[in-house]
Amino acid sequence: MSMKDSSMIMGDSDAKSRDMAFLSGGGELGALVRGFDWSATSIGPAENWPSTLKAAVGIILRAPVAMAVLWGEDGVMIYNDAYAVFARDRHPMQLGMKVRQAWPEAADFNDRVMTVGMAGGTLSFKDQELTLNRNGIPAPVWLNLDYAPVIDESGTAAGVLAVVVETTERVLADRRVRAERERLQQLFAQAPGFMAMLEGPDHVFGLVNPAYEQLVGHRKVQGKPVREALPEVVGQGFIELLDRVYQDGQPYTGRSFKVGLQRAPDAPVEERFVDFVYQPIVDGDGAVEGIFVEGYDVTERVHGEAHLRLLMNELNHRLKNTLATVQAIIRQTLKDPTTQEACEALSARVSALSRAQDVLTRDSWRGADLLQVVSAALAPHGGDDHNRFQINGPSIPLGTRAALSLSLAFHELATNAAKYGALSTKDGQVEIVWSVQRNPEPRLHLEWRERGGPPVTLPSRKGFGTQLIERGTAMELDAEVSLHYRPTGFAFTFSADVASLAERTEATSS
Repeated sequence: MSMKDSSMIMGDSDAKSRDMAFLSGGGELGALVRGFDWSATSIGPAENWPSTLKAAVGIILRAPVAMAVLWGEDGVMIYNDAYAVFARDRHPMQLGMKVRQAWPEAADFNDRVMTVGMAGGTLSFKDQELTLNRNGIPAPVWLNLDYAPVIDESGTAAGVLAVVVETTERVLADRRVRAERERLQQLFAQAPGFMAMLEGPDHVFGLVNPAYEQLVGHRKVQGKPVREALPEVVGQGFIELLDRVYQDGQPYTGRSFKVGLQRAPDAPVEERFVDFVYQPIVDGDGAVEGIFVEGYDVTERVHGEAHLRLLMNELNHRLKNTLATVQAIIRQTLKDPTTQEACEALSARVSALSRAQDVLTRDSWRGADLLQVVSAALAPHGGDDHNRFQINGPSIPLGTRAALSLSLAFHELATNAAKYGALSTKDGQVEIVWSVQRNPEPRLHLEWRERGGPPVTLPSRKGFGTQLIERGTAMELDAEVSLHYRPTGFAFTFSADVASLAERTEATSS
């Protein structure tokens, strides 16, 4: 070989090296592009590529993000290392392939890309969902895709430049976060207690649930500081507690906390009671950024507990009075001449007192109606027998004191009638009637009238029953009481102010 021929060969080698210099520094794909037989494709040997293509390939090979050049009408693929990672098992077979063949499951999509790009247009997609085969398995993939034409020296689009950023992990993570947020919001909305999220040092309402809206009268509080949204709570200590929790980062728990709230426009402030927790919300650095409020409106419970305490105190007082009555019954009954008579009388009187207690208990010791008291007292003597008893009168509410006193009085009257009066004969009858007259205040007038019994005689002495009716009932109820021993039948009259009979609470005896 002559020196001239050798120089020519060396010159051709140097020229080829200069033609392929755009591939240097192109990583693994730079080397693959250099060794690829491009003559088998429509774009020909790499050393003969137009300068526009060489420039475009040189740019993408050095780019850190996934990029590809789709050259010519067929979109022959040349891509970089980052794109090879995205292509997974399709690399390196995709190198030099037409884009439609490289991604057959997205052929229609890429046809559009090539049509728009070769016409000089651009396309951009954010979180575009495509179903791609990865390792032979179809799977949804989300991508940010940007396409721009590669313009040659004549100003004509000769190919398309593609930038691919896979966002699948972020999209799925965002969906999980949204689903979790929606689930929490659903739980938040369905929670039986009230909840609110307060943001920042001014405690701005960020989120409230329906129970909280109901507590504050369905006012529009979101986006407003507590001071502005609920001005009536200023000065009640709640904002100061919120400030402390925000500053110290320590939760606060309140029990049966009284709060005044305006629960309707132009309505007066209403007293409510709440159990609540102020829980600080901290950011990633541990700094407090808000407060989570959770609690329950326990107004009914607090009122119920107060009523229960009042009821227990009253029951305690009633029990003392009842025991005093029982003591008096025992003391007076044991004066009877025989032990047997004393036991029977004592048992009957305590039973009468028990029946009166039953009547009062049915209405939680708030009192009873006069008809209930009469019916309970007459029950042991067949009070529901209309041939023996005629009962008639309007509804008269009795307080606990009047109910107990009249129950014992009617028991004594019925017992006396069964032993000596109208109920001691087969055809005897008892009539109990009452009415209300104004004199000038409403006043009850009641009569117990017996007929059909044995002849009536004036008793030689007054027993405990007579004393209880004549003096005990009159003094206890500030009433006018009379016993009439008429030959045709015994009669009892009773008169008292209706208002006095309905009184439920009296001063506690010492």
